[in-house]
Amino acid sequence: MATDTPLRPADSAAYDENRSQSRPAPAASGWAPRLRRLIGIDEPLLAWVPEERARYTWYGALVVNTALLGALSMVLALSSFRSDLPLAAVIGVAVIWFWVVLALDSWLVSSTHGTTVRKWTLLVRFLLSVLLGLFIAEPILFQIFDKEIRQSIAVGNEQRVADYRGMLVSCNPTDGASTTDRRECARYQLKVAGSPAELARQIKSNGDRVKTLSTQVAGINKTLSAKQSTEQRLCGPKYWIWRGGVRDVTITCERAREATSEYERNSKVKTYEKQLEGLVAQGQKLAARKDGAADDYQPLLQKAVDDKTRQRAADLDTDGILTRAAGLKEVAESDGFALFLTIVLHLLLLCLDAMPVLAKVLSGATTYDTLLGARHRASRKLYAEELQVQHTCARMEHDVQRHRVEWDTNDRMRRLEQEHQRAQAERAAQERAELEARMGRIMRARGA
Repeated sequence: MATDTPLRPADSAAYDENRSQSRPAPAASGWAPRLRRLIGIDEPLLAWVPEERARYTWYGALVVNTALLGALSMVLALSSFRSDLPLAAVIGVAVIWFWVVLALDSWLVSSTHGTTVRKWTLLVRFLLSVLLGLFIAEPILFQIFDKEIRQSIAVGNEQRVADYRGMLVSCNPTDGASTTDRRECARYQLKVAGSPAELARQIKSNGDRVKTLSTQVAGINKTLSAKQSTEQRLCGPKYWIWRGGVRDVTITCERAREATSEYERNSKVKTYEKQLEGLVAQGQKLAARKDGAADDYQPLLQKAVDDKTRQRAADLDTDGILTRAAGLKEVAESDGFALFLTIVLHLLLLCLDAMPVLAKVLSGATTYDTLLGARHRASRKLYAEELQVQHTCARMEHDVQRHRVEWDTNDRMRRLEQEHQRAQAERAAQERAELEARMGRIMRARGA
């Protein structure tokens, strides 16, 4: 008989006859609730659908795995780009980055719970996950292709050094000829003393100065010779005179001598002649140096080119993030399989990094989301009703206060009226008493 079937409480009824799981299920313990708590799961609500505990447990594990992958990526990045950092600093930065990635992914996942989440919000969260995944994936790819990237960087740097050396050799010929008229040589000029061309320019400049100074000295000497000839003519025996019993020169002769001496002092002909002798000697030295300049200049030029080449090779970056990114690009472009493998690894790492949000997009709304959405709607409804109750109570309280104020006002008005009437009666009695006293004084005065 149906009436003989024992009844079970509603909260312990199973969804089907093959399962005896109660609703809500007993509280779980261990590490699983902690993983679910990371993604914002409400355990009392999930107890009504315990079948989804495993789903959300592994969901939380995905978030932790992404954070661990981010920390590993940060360690690899710092080890590659900042090898001078101590181990404690690397571990500290990795722990901080682990917390940042964990907090961001936890927020991204926890904000997707409930049936009210729109598709475009999931897309925005997925894009944020992809951006985070790009930042995490690159250092790992650098480590995977480390050997190929270093080889590509080394080959590229060798080519750059060779090109730089070629430009130095092209823009600094062994004969020392000037290349300033070539625009491409503006950054490759070397200043090496003792080049044949430089010595030739110095000899030409010295010769020009010798020629100019010789012309100047010759002009001065010509003028001086003319003045000396005039002096000899005016001071000759022909122009002597008797003075004091002896023969003496005239005043004109003395003036000519003074003019000659003054011109010789002012013209500085001796100084110019010494300068001319020094320039001639310098020209001879330069001519002697020019004969052996070709043999002495080439080793100096070669040394300057080698020094500049070594400096250029030392200045080239080998471990910078941009350099390694360019190396990864060259590796991918140089071989089709390398390009395919790079794309596949990029997509794989991006999927791993974006898996917490991607799993939500792929799985869609769950029963837990439905229950959470129902709770949200019930909470909003209860809150609205609570607001209405609070509004009604507040309005009634205001009515009571208003009624109390009205009665208090009427009572105070009656008391004021009574006090006013009593004061008027007392004032009238006082006035009558004063009037009667005055009349009595007047009557007594008249009777006297």
